[in-house]
Amino acid sequence: MGNTFGHLFRITTFGESHGGGVGVIIDGCPPRLDISPADIQAELDRRRPGQSKITTPRKETDQCEILSGVFQGKTLGTPIAILVRNKDTRPQDYSEMAVTYRPSHADATYDAKYGLRNYQGGGRSSARETIGRVAAGAIAKKILRQVTGAEVIGYVKRIQDIEGTVDPASVTLDQVESNIVRCPDAEAAVRMIG
Repeated sequence: MGNTFGHLFRITTFGESHGGGVGVIIDGCPPRLDISPADIQAELDRRRPGQSKITTPRKETDQCEILSGVFQGKTLGTPIAILVRNKDTRPQDYSEMAVTYRPSHADATYDAKYGLRNYQGGGRSSARETIGRVAAGAIAKKILRQVTGAEVIGYVKRIQDIEGTVDPASVTLDQVESNIVRCPDAEAAVRMIG
C-alpha cells in the first residue's frame, strides 16, 4: 500500500491510531511561503473527533508540531515534517479485535494483504491517518491562495440517497460550516443528520 501521493507536491503520511502519533512529510513546497502552525491547526480543528454526535467520541486535541522545513514563519523549500501526537490512546479497548475484524473497517483487507494487522484502533486504516492529508491540504490551499488567488471549499453534497442542491460557484465556507454534516443546503443537511 502506498503512503506517498503526488509528483510535484508530494506527501507521505505516517503513524498509527494508537501509536505515538500521526503526521506527514511534504516535499515540493516552494520556499518563502508564509506558514504557521495556526494555518494548519485551523484545518485540523475542522476534522478533530468528538465535535458532534456523528463523529467518534474519542477526545484528541490534534495539536500540530512543525518539525522541519519552516523557519521564521516561511517555508524553506525543504521537506516539511508535521507531527500530531496521539493523547487519548486506549489500545486495551481493542483487545477483542485481536480475534475479530471490526465491521466497516479495513482490518480484514490488511490481514489478507500483509498477513499482519494492527487491531488497536485500526492502525493505519484508522480515520486518524487523515490528519497528515489534512495538514498537507492546509499548505496546498495556502499555496493556491498565495500564488493564484484560488480558494478551495469542500462540502458534502450527497449522503446515500439524500442529495443537496449546491451551486459550486457561490457556496461559502460559512454555509458549509453551518451544520455538523457540512452540507451547505440546510434542508438536505437536516435530512442527512436525521
